[in-house]
Order: sequence, then C-alpha cells, then structure tokens
Amino acid sequence: MKQKTETENILSKSFSKIKPFLNEKQIRLLAAAEAMSLDYGGVSIVSRATGVSRRAITSGCKELKEATTEELSSVRRKGGGRKKTITRDPGIKEDLESLIDPVTSGDPESPLKWTSKSVRVLSNELNEKGHSTSHRMVAELLHEMDYSLQSNKKVIEGGNHPDRNEQFEYINQKVKSYQKGNQPVISVDTKKKELIGNFKNAGRELHKKGTPELVNVYDFPDSELGKVSPYGIYDIGKNMGWVNVGVDHDTAQFAVQSIRSWWYSMGKSHYPHAKKLLITADGGGSNGSRVRLWKIELQKLAVEIGLEIGLEITVCYFPPGTSKWNKIEHRLFSFIVSIGDG
Repeated sequence: MKQKTETENILSKSFSKIKPFLNEKQIRLLAAAEAMSLDYGGVSIVSRATGVSRRAITSGCKELKEATTEELSSVRRKGGGRKKTITRDPGIKEDLESLIDPVTSGDPESPLKWTSKSVRVLSNELNEKGHSTSHRMVAELLHEMDYSLQSNKKVIEGGNHPDRNEQFEYINQKVKSYQKGNQPVISVDTKKKELIGNFKNAGRELHKKGTPELVNVYDFPDSELGKVSPYGIYDIGKNMGWVNVGVDHDTAQFAVQSIRSWWYSMGKSHYPHAKKLLITADGGGSNGSRVRLWKIELQKLAVEIGLEIGLEITVCYFPPGTSKWNKIEHRLFSFIVSIGDG
C-alpha cells in the first residue's frame, strides 16, 4: 500500500479537525478548494488525505468555478435533497382535495378554506388510495393548500328589509333627541338562563399548579337551586347598568318589574326632572313587540310613575335579526361572566 506524502498528512490532520463542524456542502467545497490549490493530481491527493470521493471533489471544483455567491450559500446543490411529496407523488394533492371537498364549509368565495376531517383520518384515507403519507405530511400539504382549522362564524342574518336602514336612522334620531333633552334612554334584554351551583364555566383563574377548582361532572340543574334569568337595563346616557336576577320564568311581568326596580333604585335619582323614558329593545322575548302582557304591564308602570311626575314611556324595537346592535349586548352583558356559585 502506497504511503501518504507529507502534503497528504498535513491535509489529513487539518481536515480531520475541522470536518465535524462542516456540513455536506462545506466539506465538498473545502476539499475542492484544496485540490484546486495544488498542481496536477490535486483531486487524487486530497481524496486520499480526506477520504472525500474523487467524484465529490470534482463536482465541488465545478461548483466553485460556475456557481454564484447565492448558490454557494445553500447547503445542497440545486435540486439536491429529498423531493417534495407533491413532486414525488403529483396525484396526492388532487386526491386530498377530493377527500375534503364534500365536507368543505364556509364561504366558497373565500381564499381560506377549512375542513372538519382530522389529518389522521385524511392520512388513512390517502394511504387506502395508494399514497404513502403520514398525518404530519397531510398537515403540511393542507397548509400549502391554504386550509386551516376554524370555527363557524355568525354572519347570516336572514332577510334584509329594504327599510331596515331607515328604522335604525329613526331609532338613532330618537335617542339623540332624548339625550339632548336630558331624558333617560335605556337598552333592555334578558341574558340566557344560567344554572345555579358548582358547574363548569368557560372562565379561568389562577390556582397552584395541579390544583384546579373541582366542579360537577354533569350540568344537570340543581333541584333546589334551579336556574336564574338575568334581566338587564343599560342606561345609554350615563353608561351604567342594572341587572335583576329572577329565579322564576322570564315573563313580561318580570321584565317590567326589572325596569320598575331600576327606575326607583337608579333612574329616578339620576333623572329627577324626567318627563319621558325611551326603551330600546329586541322584537322578541319577554319584552317582544307582539307580547300583549308586556304592553299591559308597561302601561301600568307608565300610569304608576305618571301619577308622580307624569312620565311618558316610549319603546323602540330593533328590526328582526339585529339583536347585536342592541347596546346592552356590548356594554353590559359582555362583562357578565357567570351567575351563581359555578
């Protein structure tokens, strides 16, 4: 066996020290640079000294002569490395799209889509079709295809009456007129019924690690505590709220009694010279526009307060399907997290 020359020994020692810190491309280019710096037979000398194949060194010499600075900065040669799944298996994207399409939801015009099938289910179905893939690969493909996990969104309001804007304009003008005259304007509504007791809710609070608050496994109503109906009154001008919590049914009598309680507890003192009261409300529920008992009880309240100060009560209803425009939804109920012990 031919012994290494002095040059080869020097190259071997220096190369063995720096090799652990280099990647595949850097080793190839360093060996090529050393070979190019030597005279005739440099490729063979460097190959014997470093253990890098003559083919790799020759390829590195070609890269150094022809490649640009940008190309030299990449680890692998252009086109090197593992091919993308879509490149190796061009049919996988079409099959994945076909699996998702029957259950694709959301706006068809939106560039962002979502699917209810899990990546593991999709991966299994693709494998059954003859593709070689995994749930991680499916997740990457979905990301490239602009799919993402999303929840549904409330945007469909139903019919849009041609006079709906005029209705809002009328309510807005009415509210401004009352506020200009320092007359009370309130927004009313009933929040959904809440269970009373040690039940789970969506809120979170700080606890020592591993010591969460323990609650009931099932959300069955407590036979003794039952449910409550919070009826809210929001003073638009004063930016103040009032909540009356009822333990019985959400009736028109309960709604008017809540307004009565607000008036004698807050409204009367805030508006001592009031002659008119404007109520803005949804068209349904216990204070609905077609609930006869609501009108009867409201008339009784108007007479009751009217005997003292001659108060006139007016009700403005929002159009159907527009409850989110009711001020109380954003200014009062949004801050109510839970009711009761839960």
